[in-house]
Amino acid sequence: MLDAALRDGTAHRQCVFELFGRRLSGGRRFGVAAGQGRLLSLLREFRFGDDELRFLRDERVVSAETLEYLAGYRFRGSIEGYREGELYFPGSPLLTVTGTFADAVILETLALSVMNFDSAVATAAARMSIAAGDRPLAEMGSRRAHEQGAIAAARAAYITGFDATSNLEAGRAWGVPTMGTAAHAWTLLHDTEEDAFRAQLESLGPDTTLLVDTYDIAEGVRRAVALGGKRLGGVRIDSGDLPLVAADVREQLDALGNTDTKITVTSDLDEYAIAALAASPVDSYGVGTSLVTGSGYPTAGLVYKLVARQSASGEWIPVAKKALDKGSTGGAKQAFRILQNGVAVEEHVRLASNEPAPEGSRSLVVPLIAEGEIDAAHEGPEGVRAARAHHMTVRRELPVRALALSKSDPAIPTSLV
Repeated sequence: MLDAALRDGTAHRQCVFELFGRRLSGGRRFGVAAGQGRLLSLLREFRFGDDELRFLRDERVVSAETLEYLAGYRFRGSIEGYREGELYFPGSPLLTVTGTFADAVILETLALSVMNFDSAVATAAARMSIAAGDRPLAEMGSRRAHEQGAIAAARAAYITGFDATSNLEAGRAWGVPTMGTAAHAWTLLHDTEEDAFRAQLESLGPDTTLLVDTYDIAEGVRRAVALGGKRLGGVRIDSGDLPLVAADVREQLDALGNTDTKITVTSDLDEYAIAALAASPVDSYGVGTSLVTGSGYPTAGLVYKLVARQSASGEWIPVAKKALDKGSTGGAKQAFRILQNGVAVEEHVRLASNEPAPEGSRSLVVPLIAEGEIDAAHEGPEGVRAARAHHMTVRRELPVRALALSKSDPAIPTSLV
């Protein structure tokens, strides 16, 4: 498309592309927009180097004219959109990209790959956080994800309510708090479970968490208490019927006098399993596979469509796709969340205008890039912390029906005017 547009002169027409979702994946009641900070950082370095240009030339993908254009490519347009951590609904204009066709069309795959994955994980993580209530959540899914996706997943999960990650690179690169627990391999390495527990306690102190289900859980708890004493920080359970096992372990710990020793559960948890453990004596959760795969919906289903362009005479023309069930709405847009007594009642999306915001509404769109200049406030660890704080604030706007885990219509309607 770029090659042909450069040939016929349309490549330099000003255009508006919009990234949005037609529906919420899996009958969920809200979505969480995530990945904006990662996308901005990736755009800083989004270049076509000698190796990429050589490949395009040798494979005859594009013409010499296009190779010359790509050699100097820098995104010089503007992007505005929802803040990272913001809630979204069908039709929400999550990103609006304005620039020449050549500038903007190249971003489609990058923007969608980042936003679709991160938003899927963030939405699943938010549902798990709601199900967990005040109990801490740890992200532990790196072994079930692409090596770079694992870092992105840890970041998205922290933004939407998880408290820590076992992925140290997410801590280094994005400032996500880190944690870890011993694996079964640690116990199996030693001649006895007692030797493994003693070595861990000597290395990390009594506040550590001991994995007690490598062999017999009741015996593991007994050994953990005998070695760690009353100051033992916690025990982890990774198998069995968790509600029953957790109740038995809590009873045993209390009987041994370890009323302050915490219980962490892992073992293929998702939001439904976490909700089922709400009445169980569990203190924290570790979640892996379900989190990094979007709890069954590994993509948010977002799309990137041209919604407006300038004509040869410079007039702005709204454009839209009309295909059945896959249409779009032409024109650049604004978005507001209408609130009543602090509770969201409507996602109000309208064509861009100078009209005042609807009464009782909150504007949802903020500038991210202005004529090629990136707003650094959305990047790095500081951007992650700001996104987390924003998410926790706006999540309180959700109506009660939005907190249910069952499939349903979106929690609030979207009006497009």
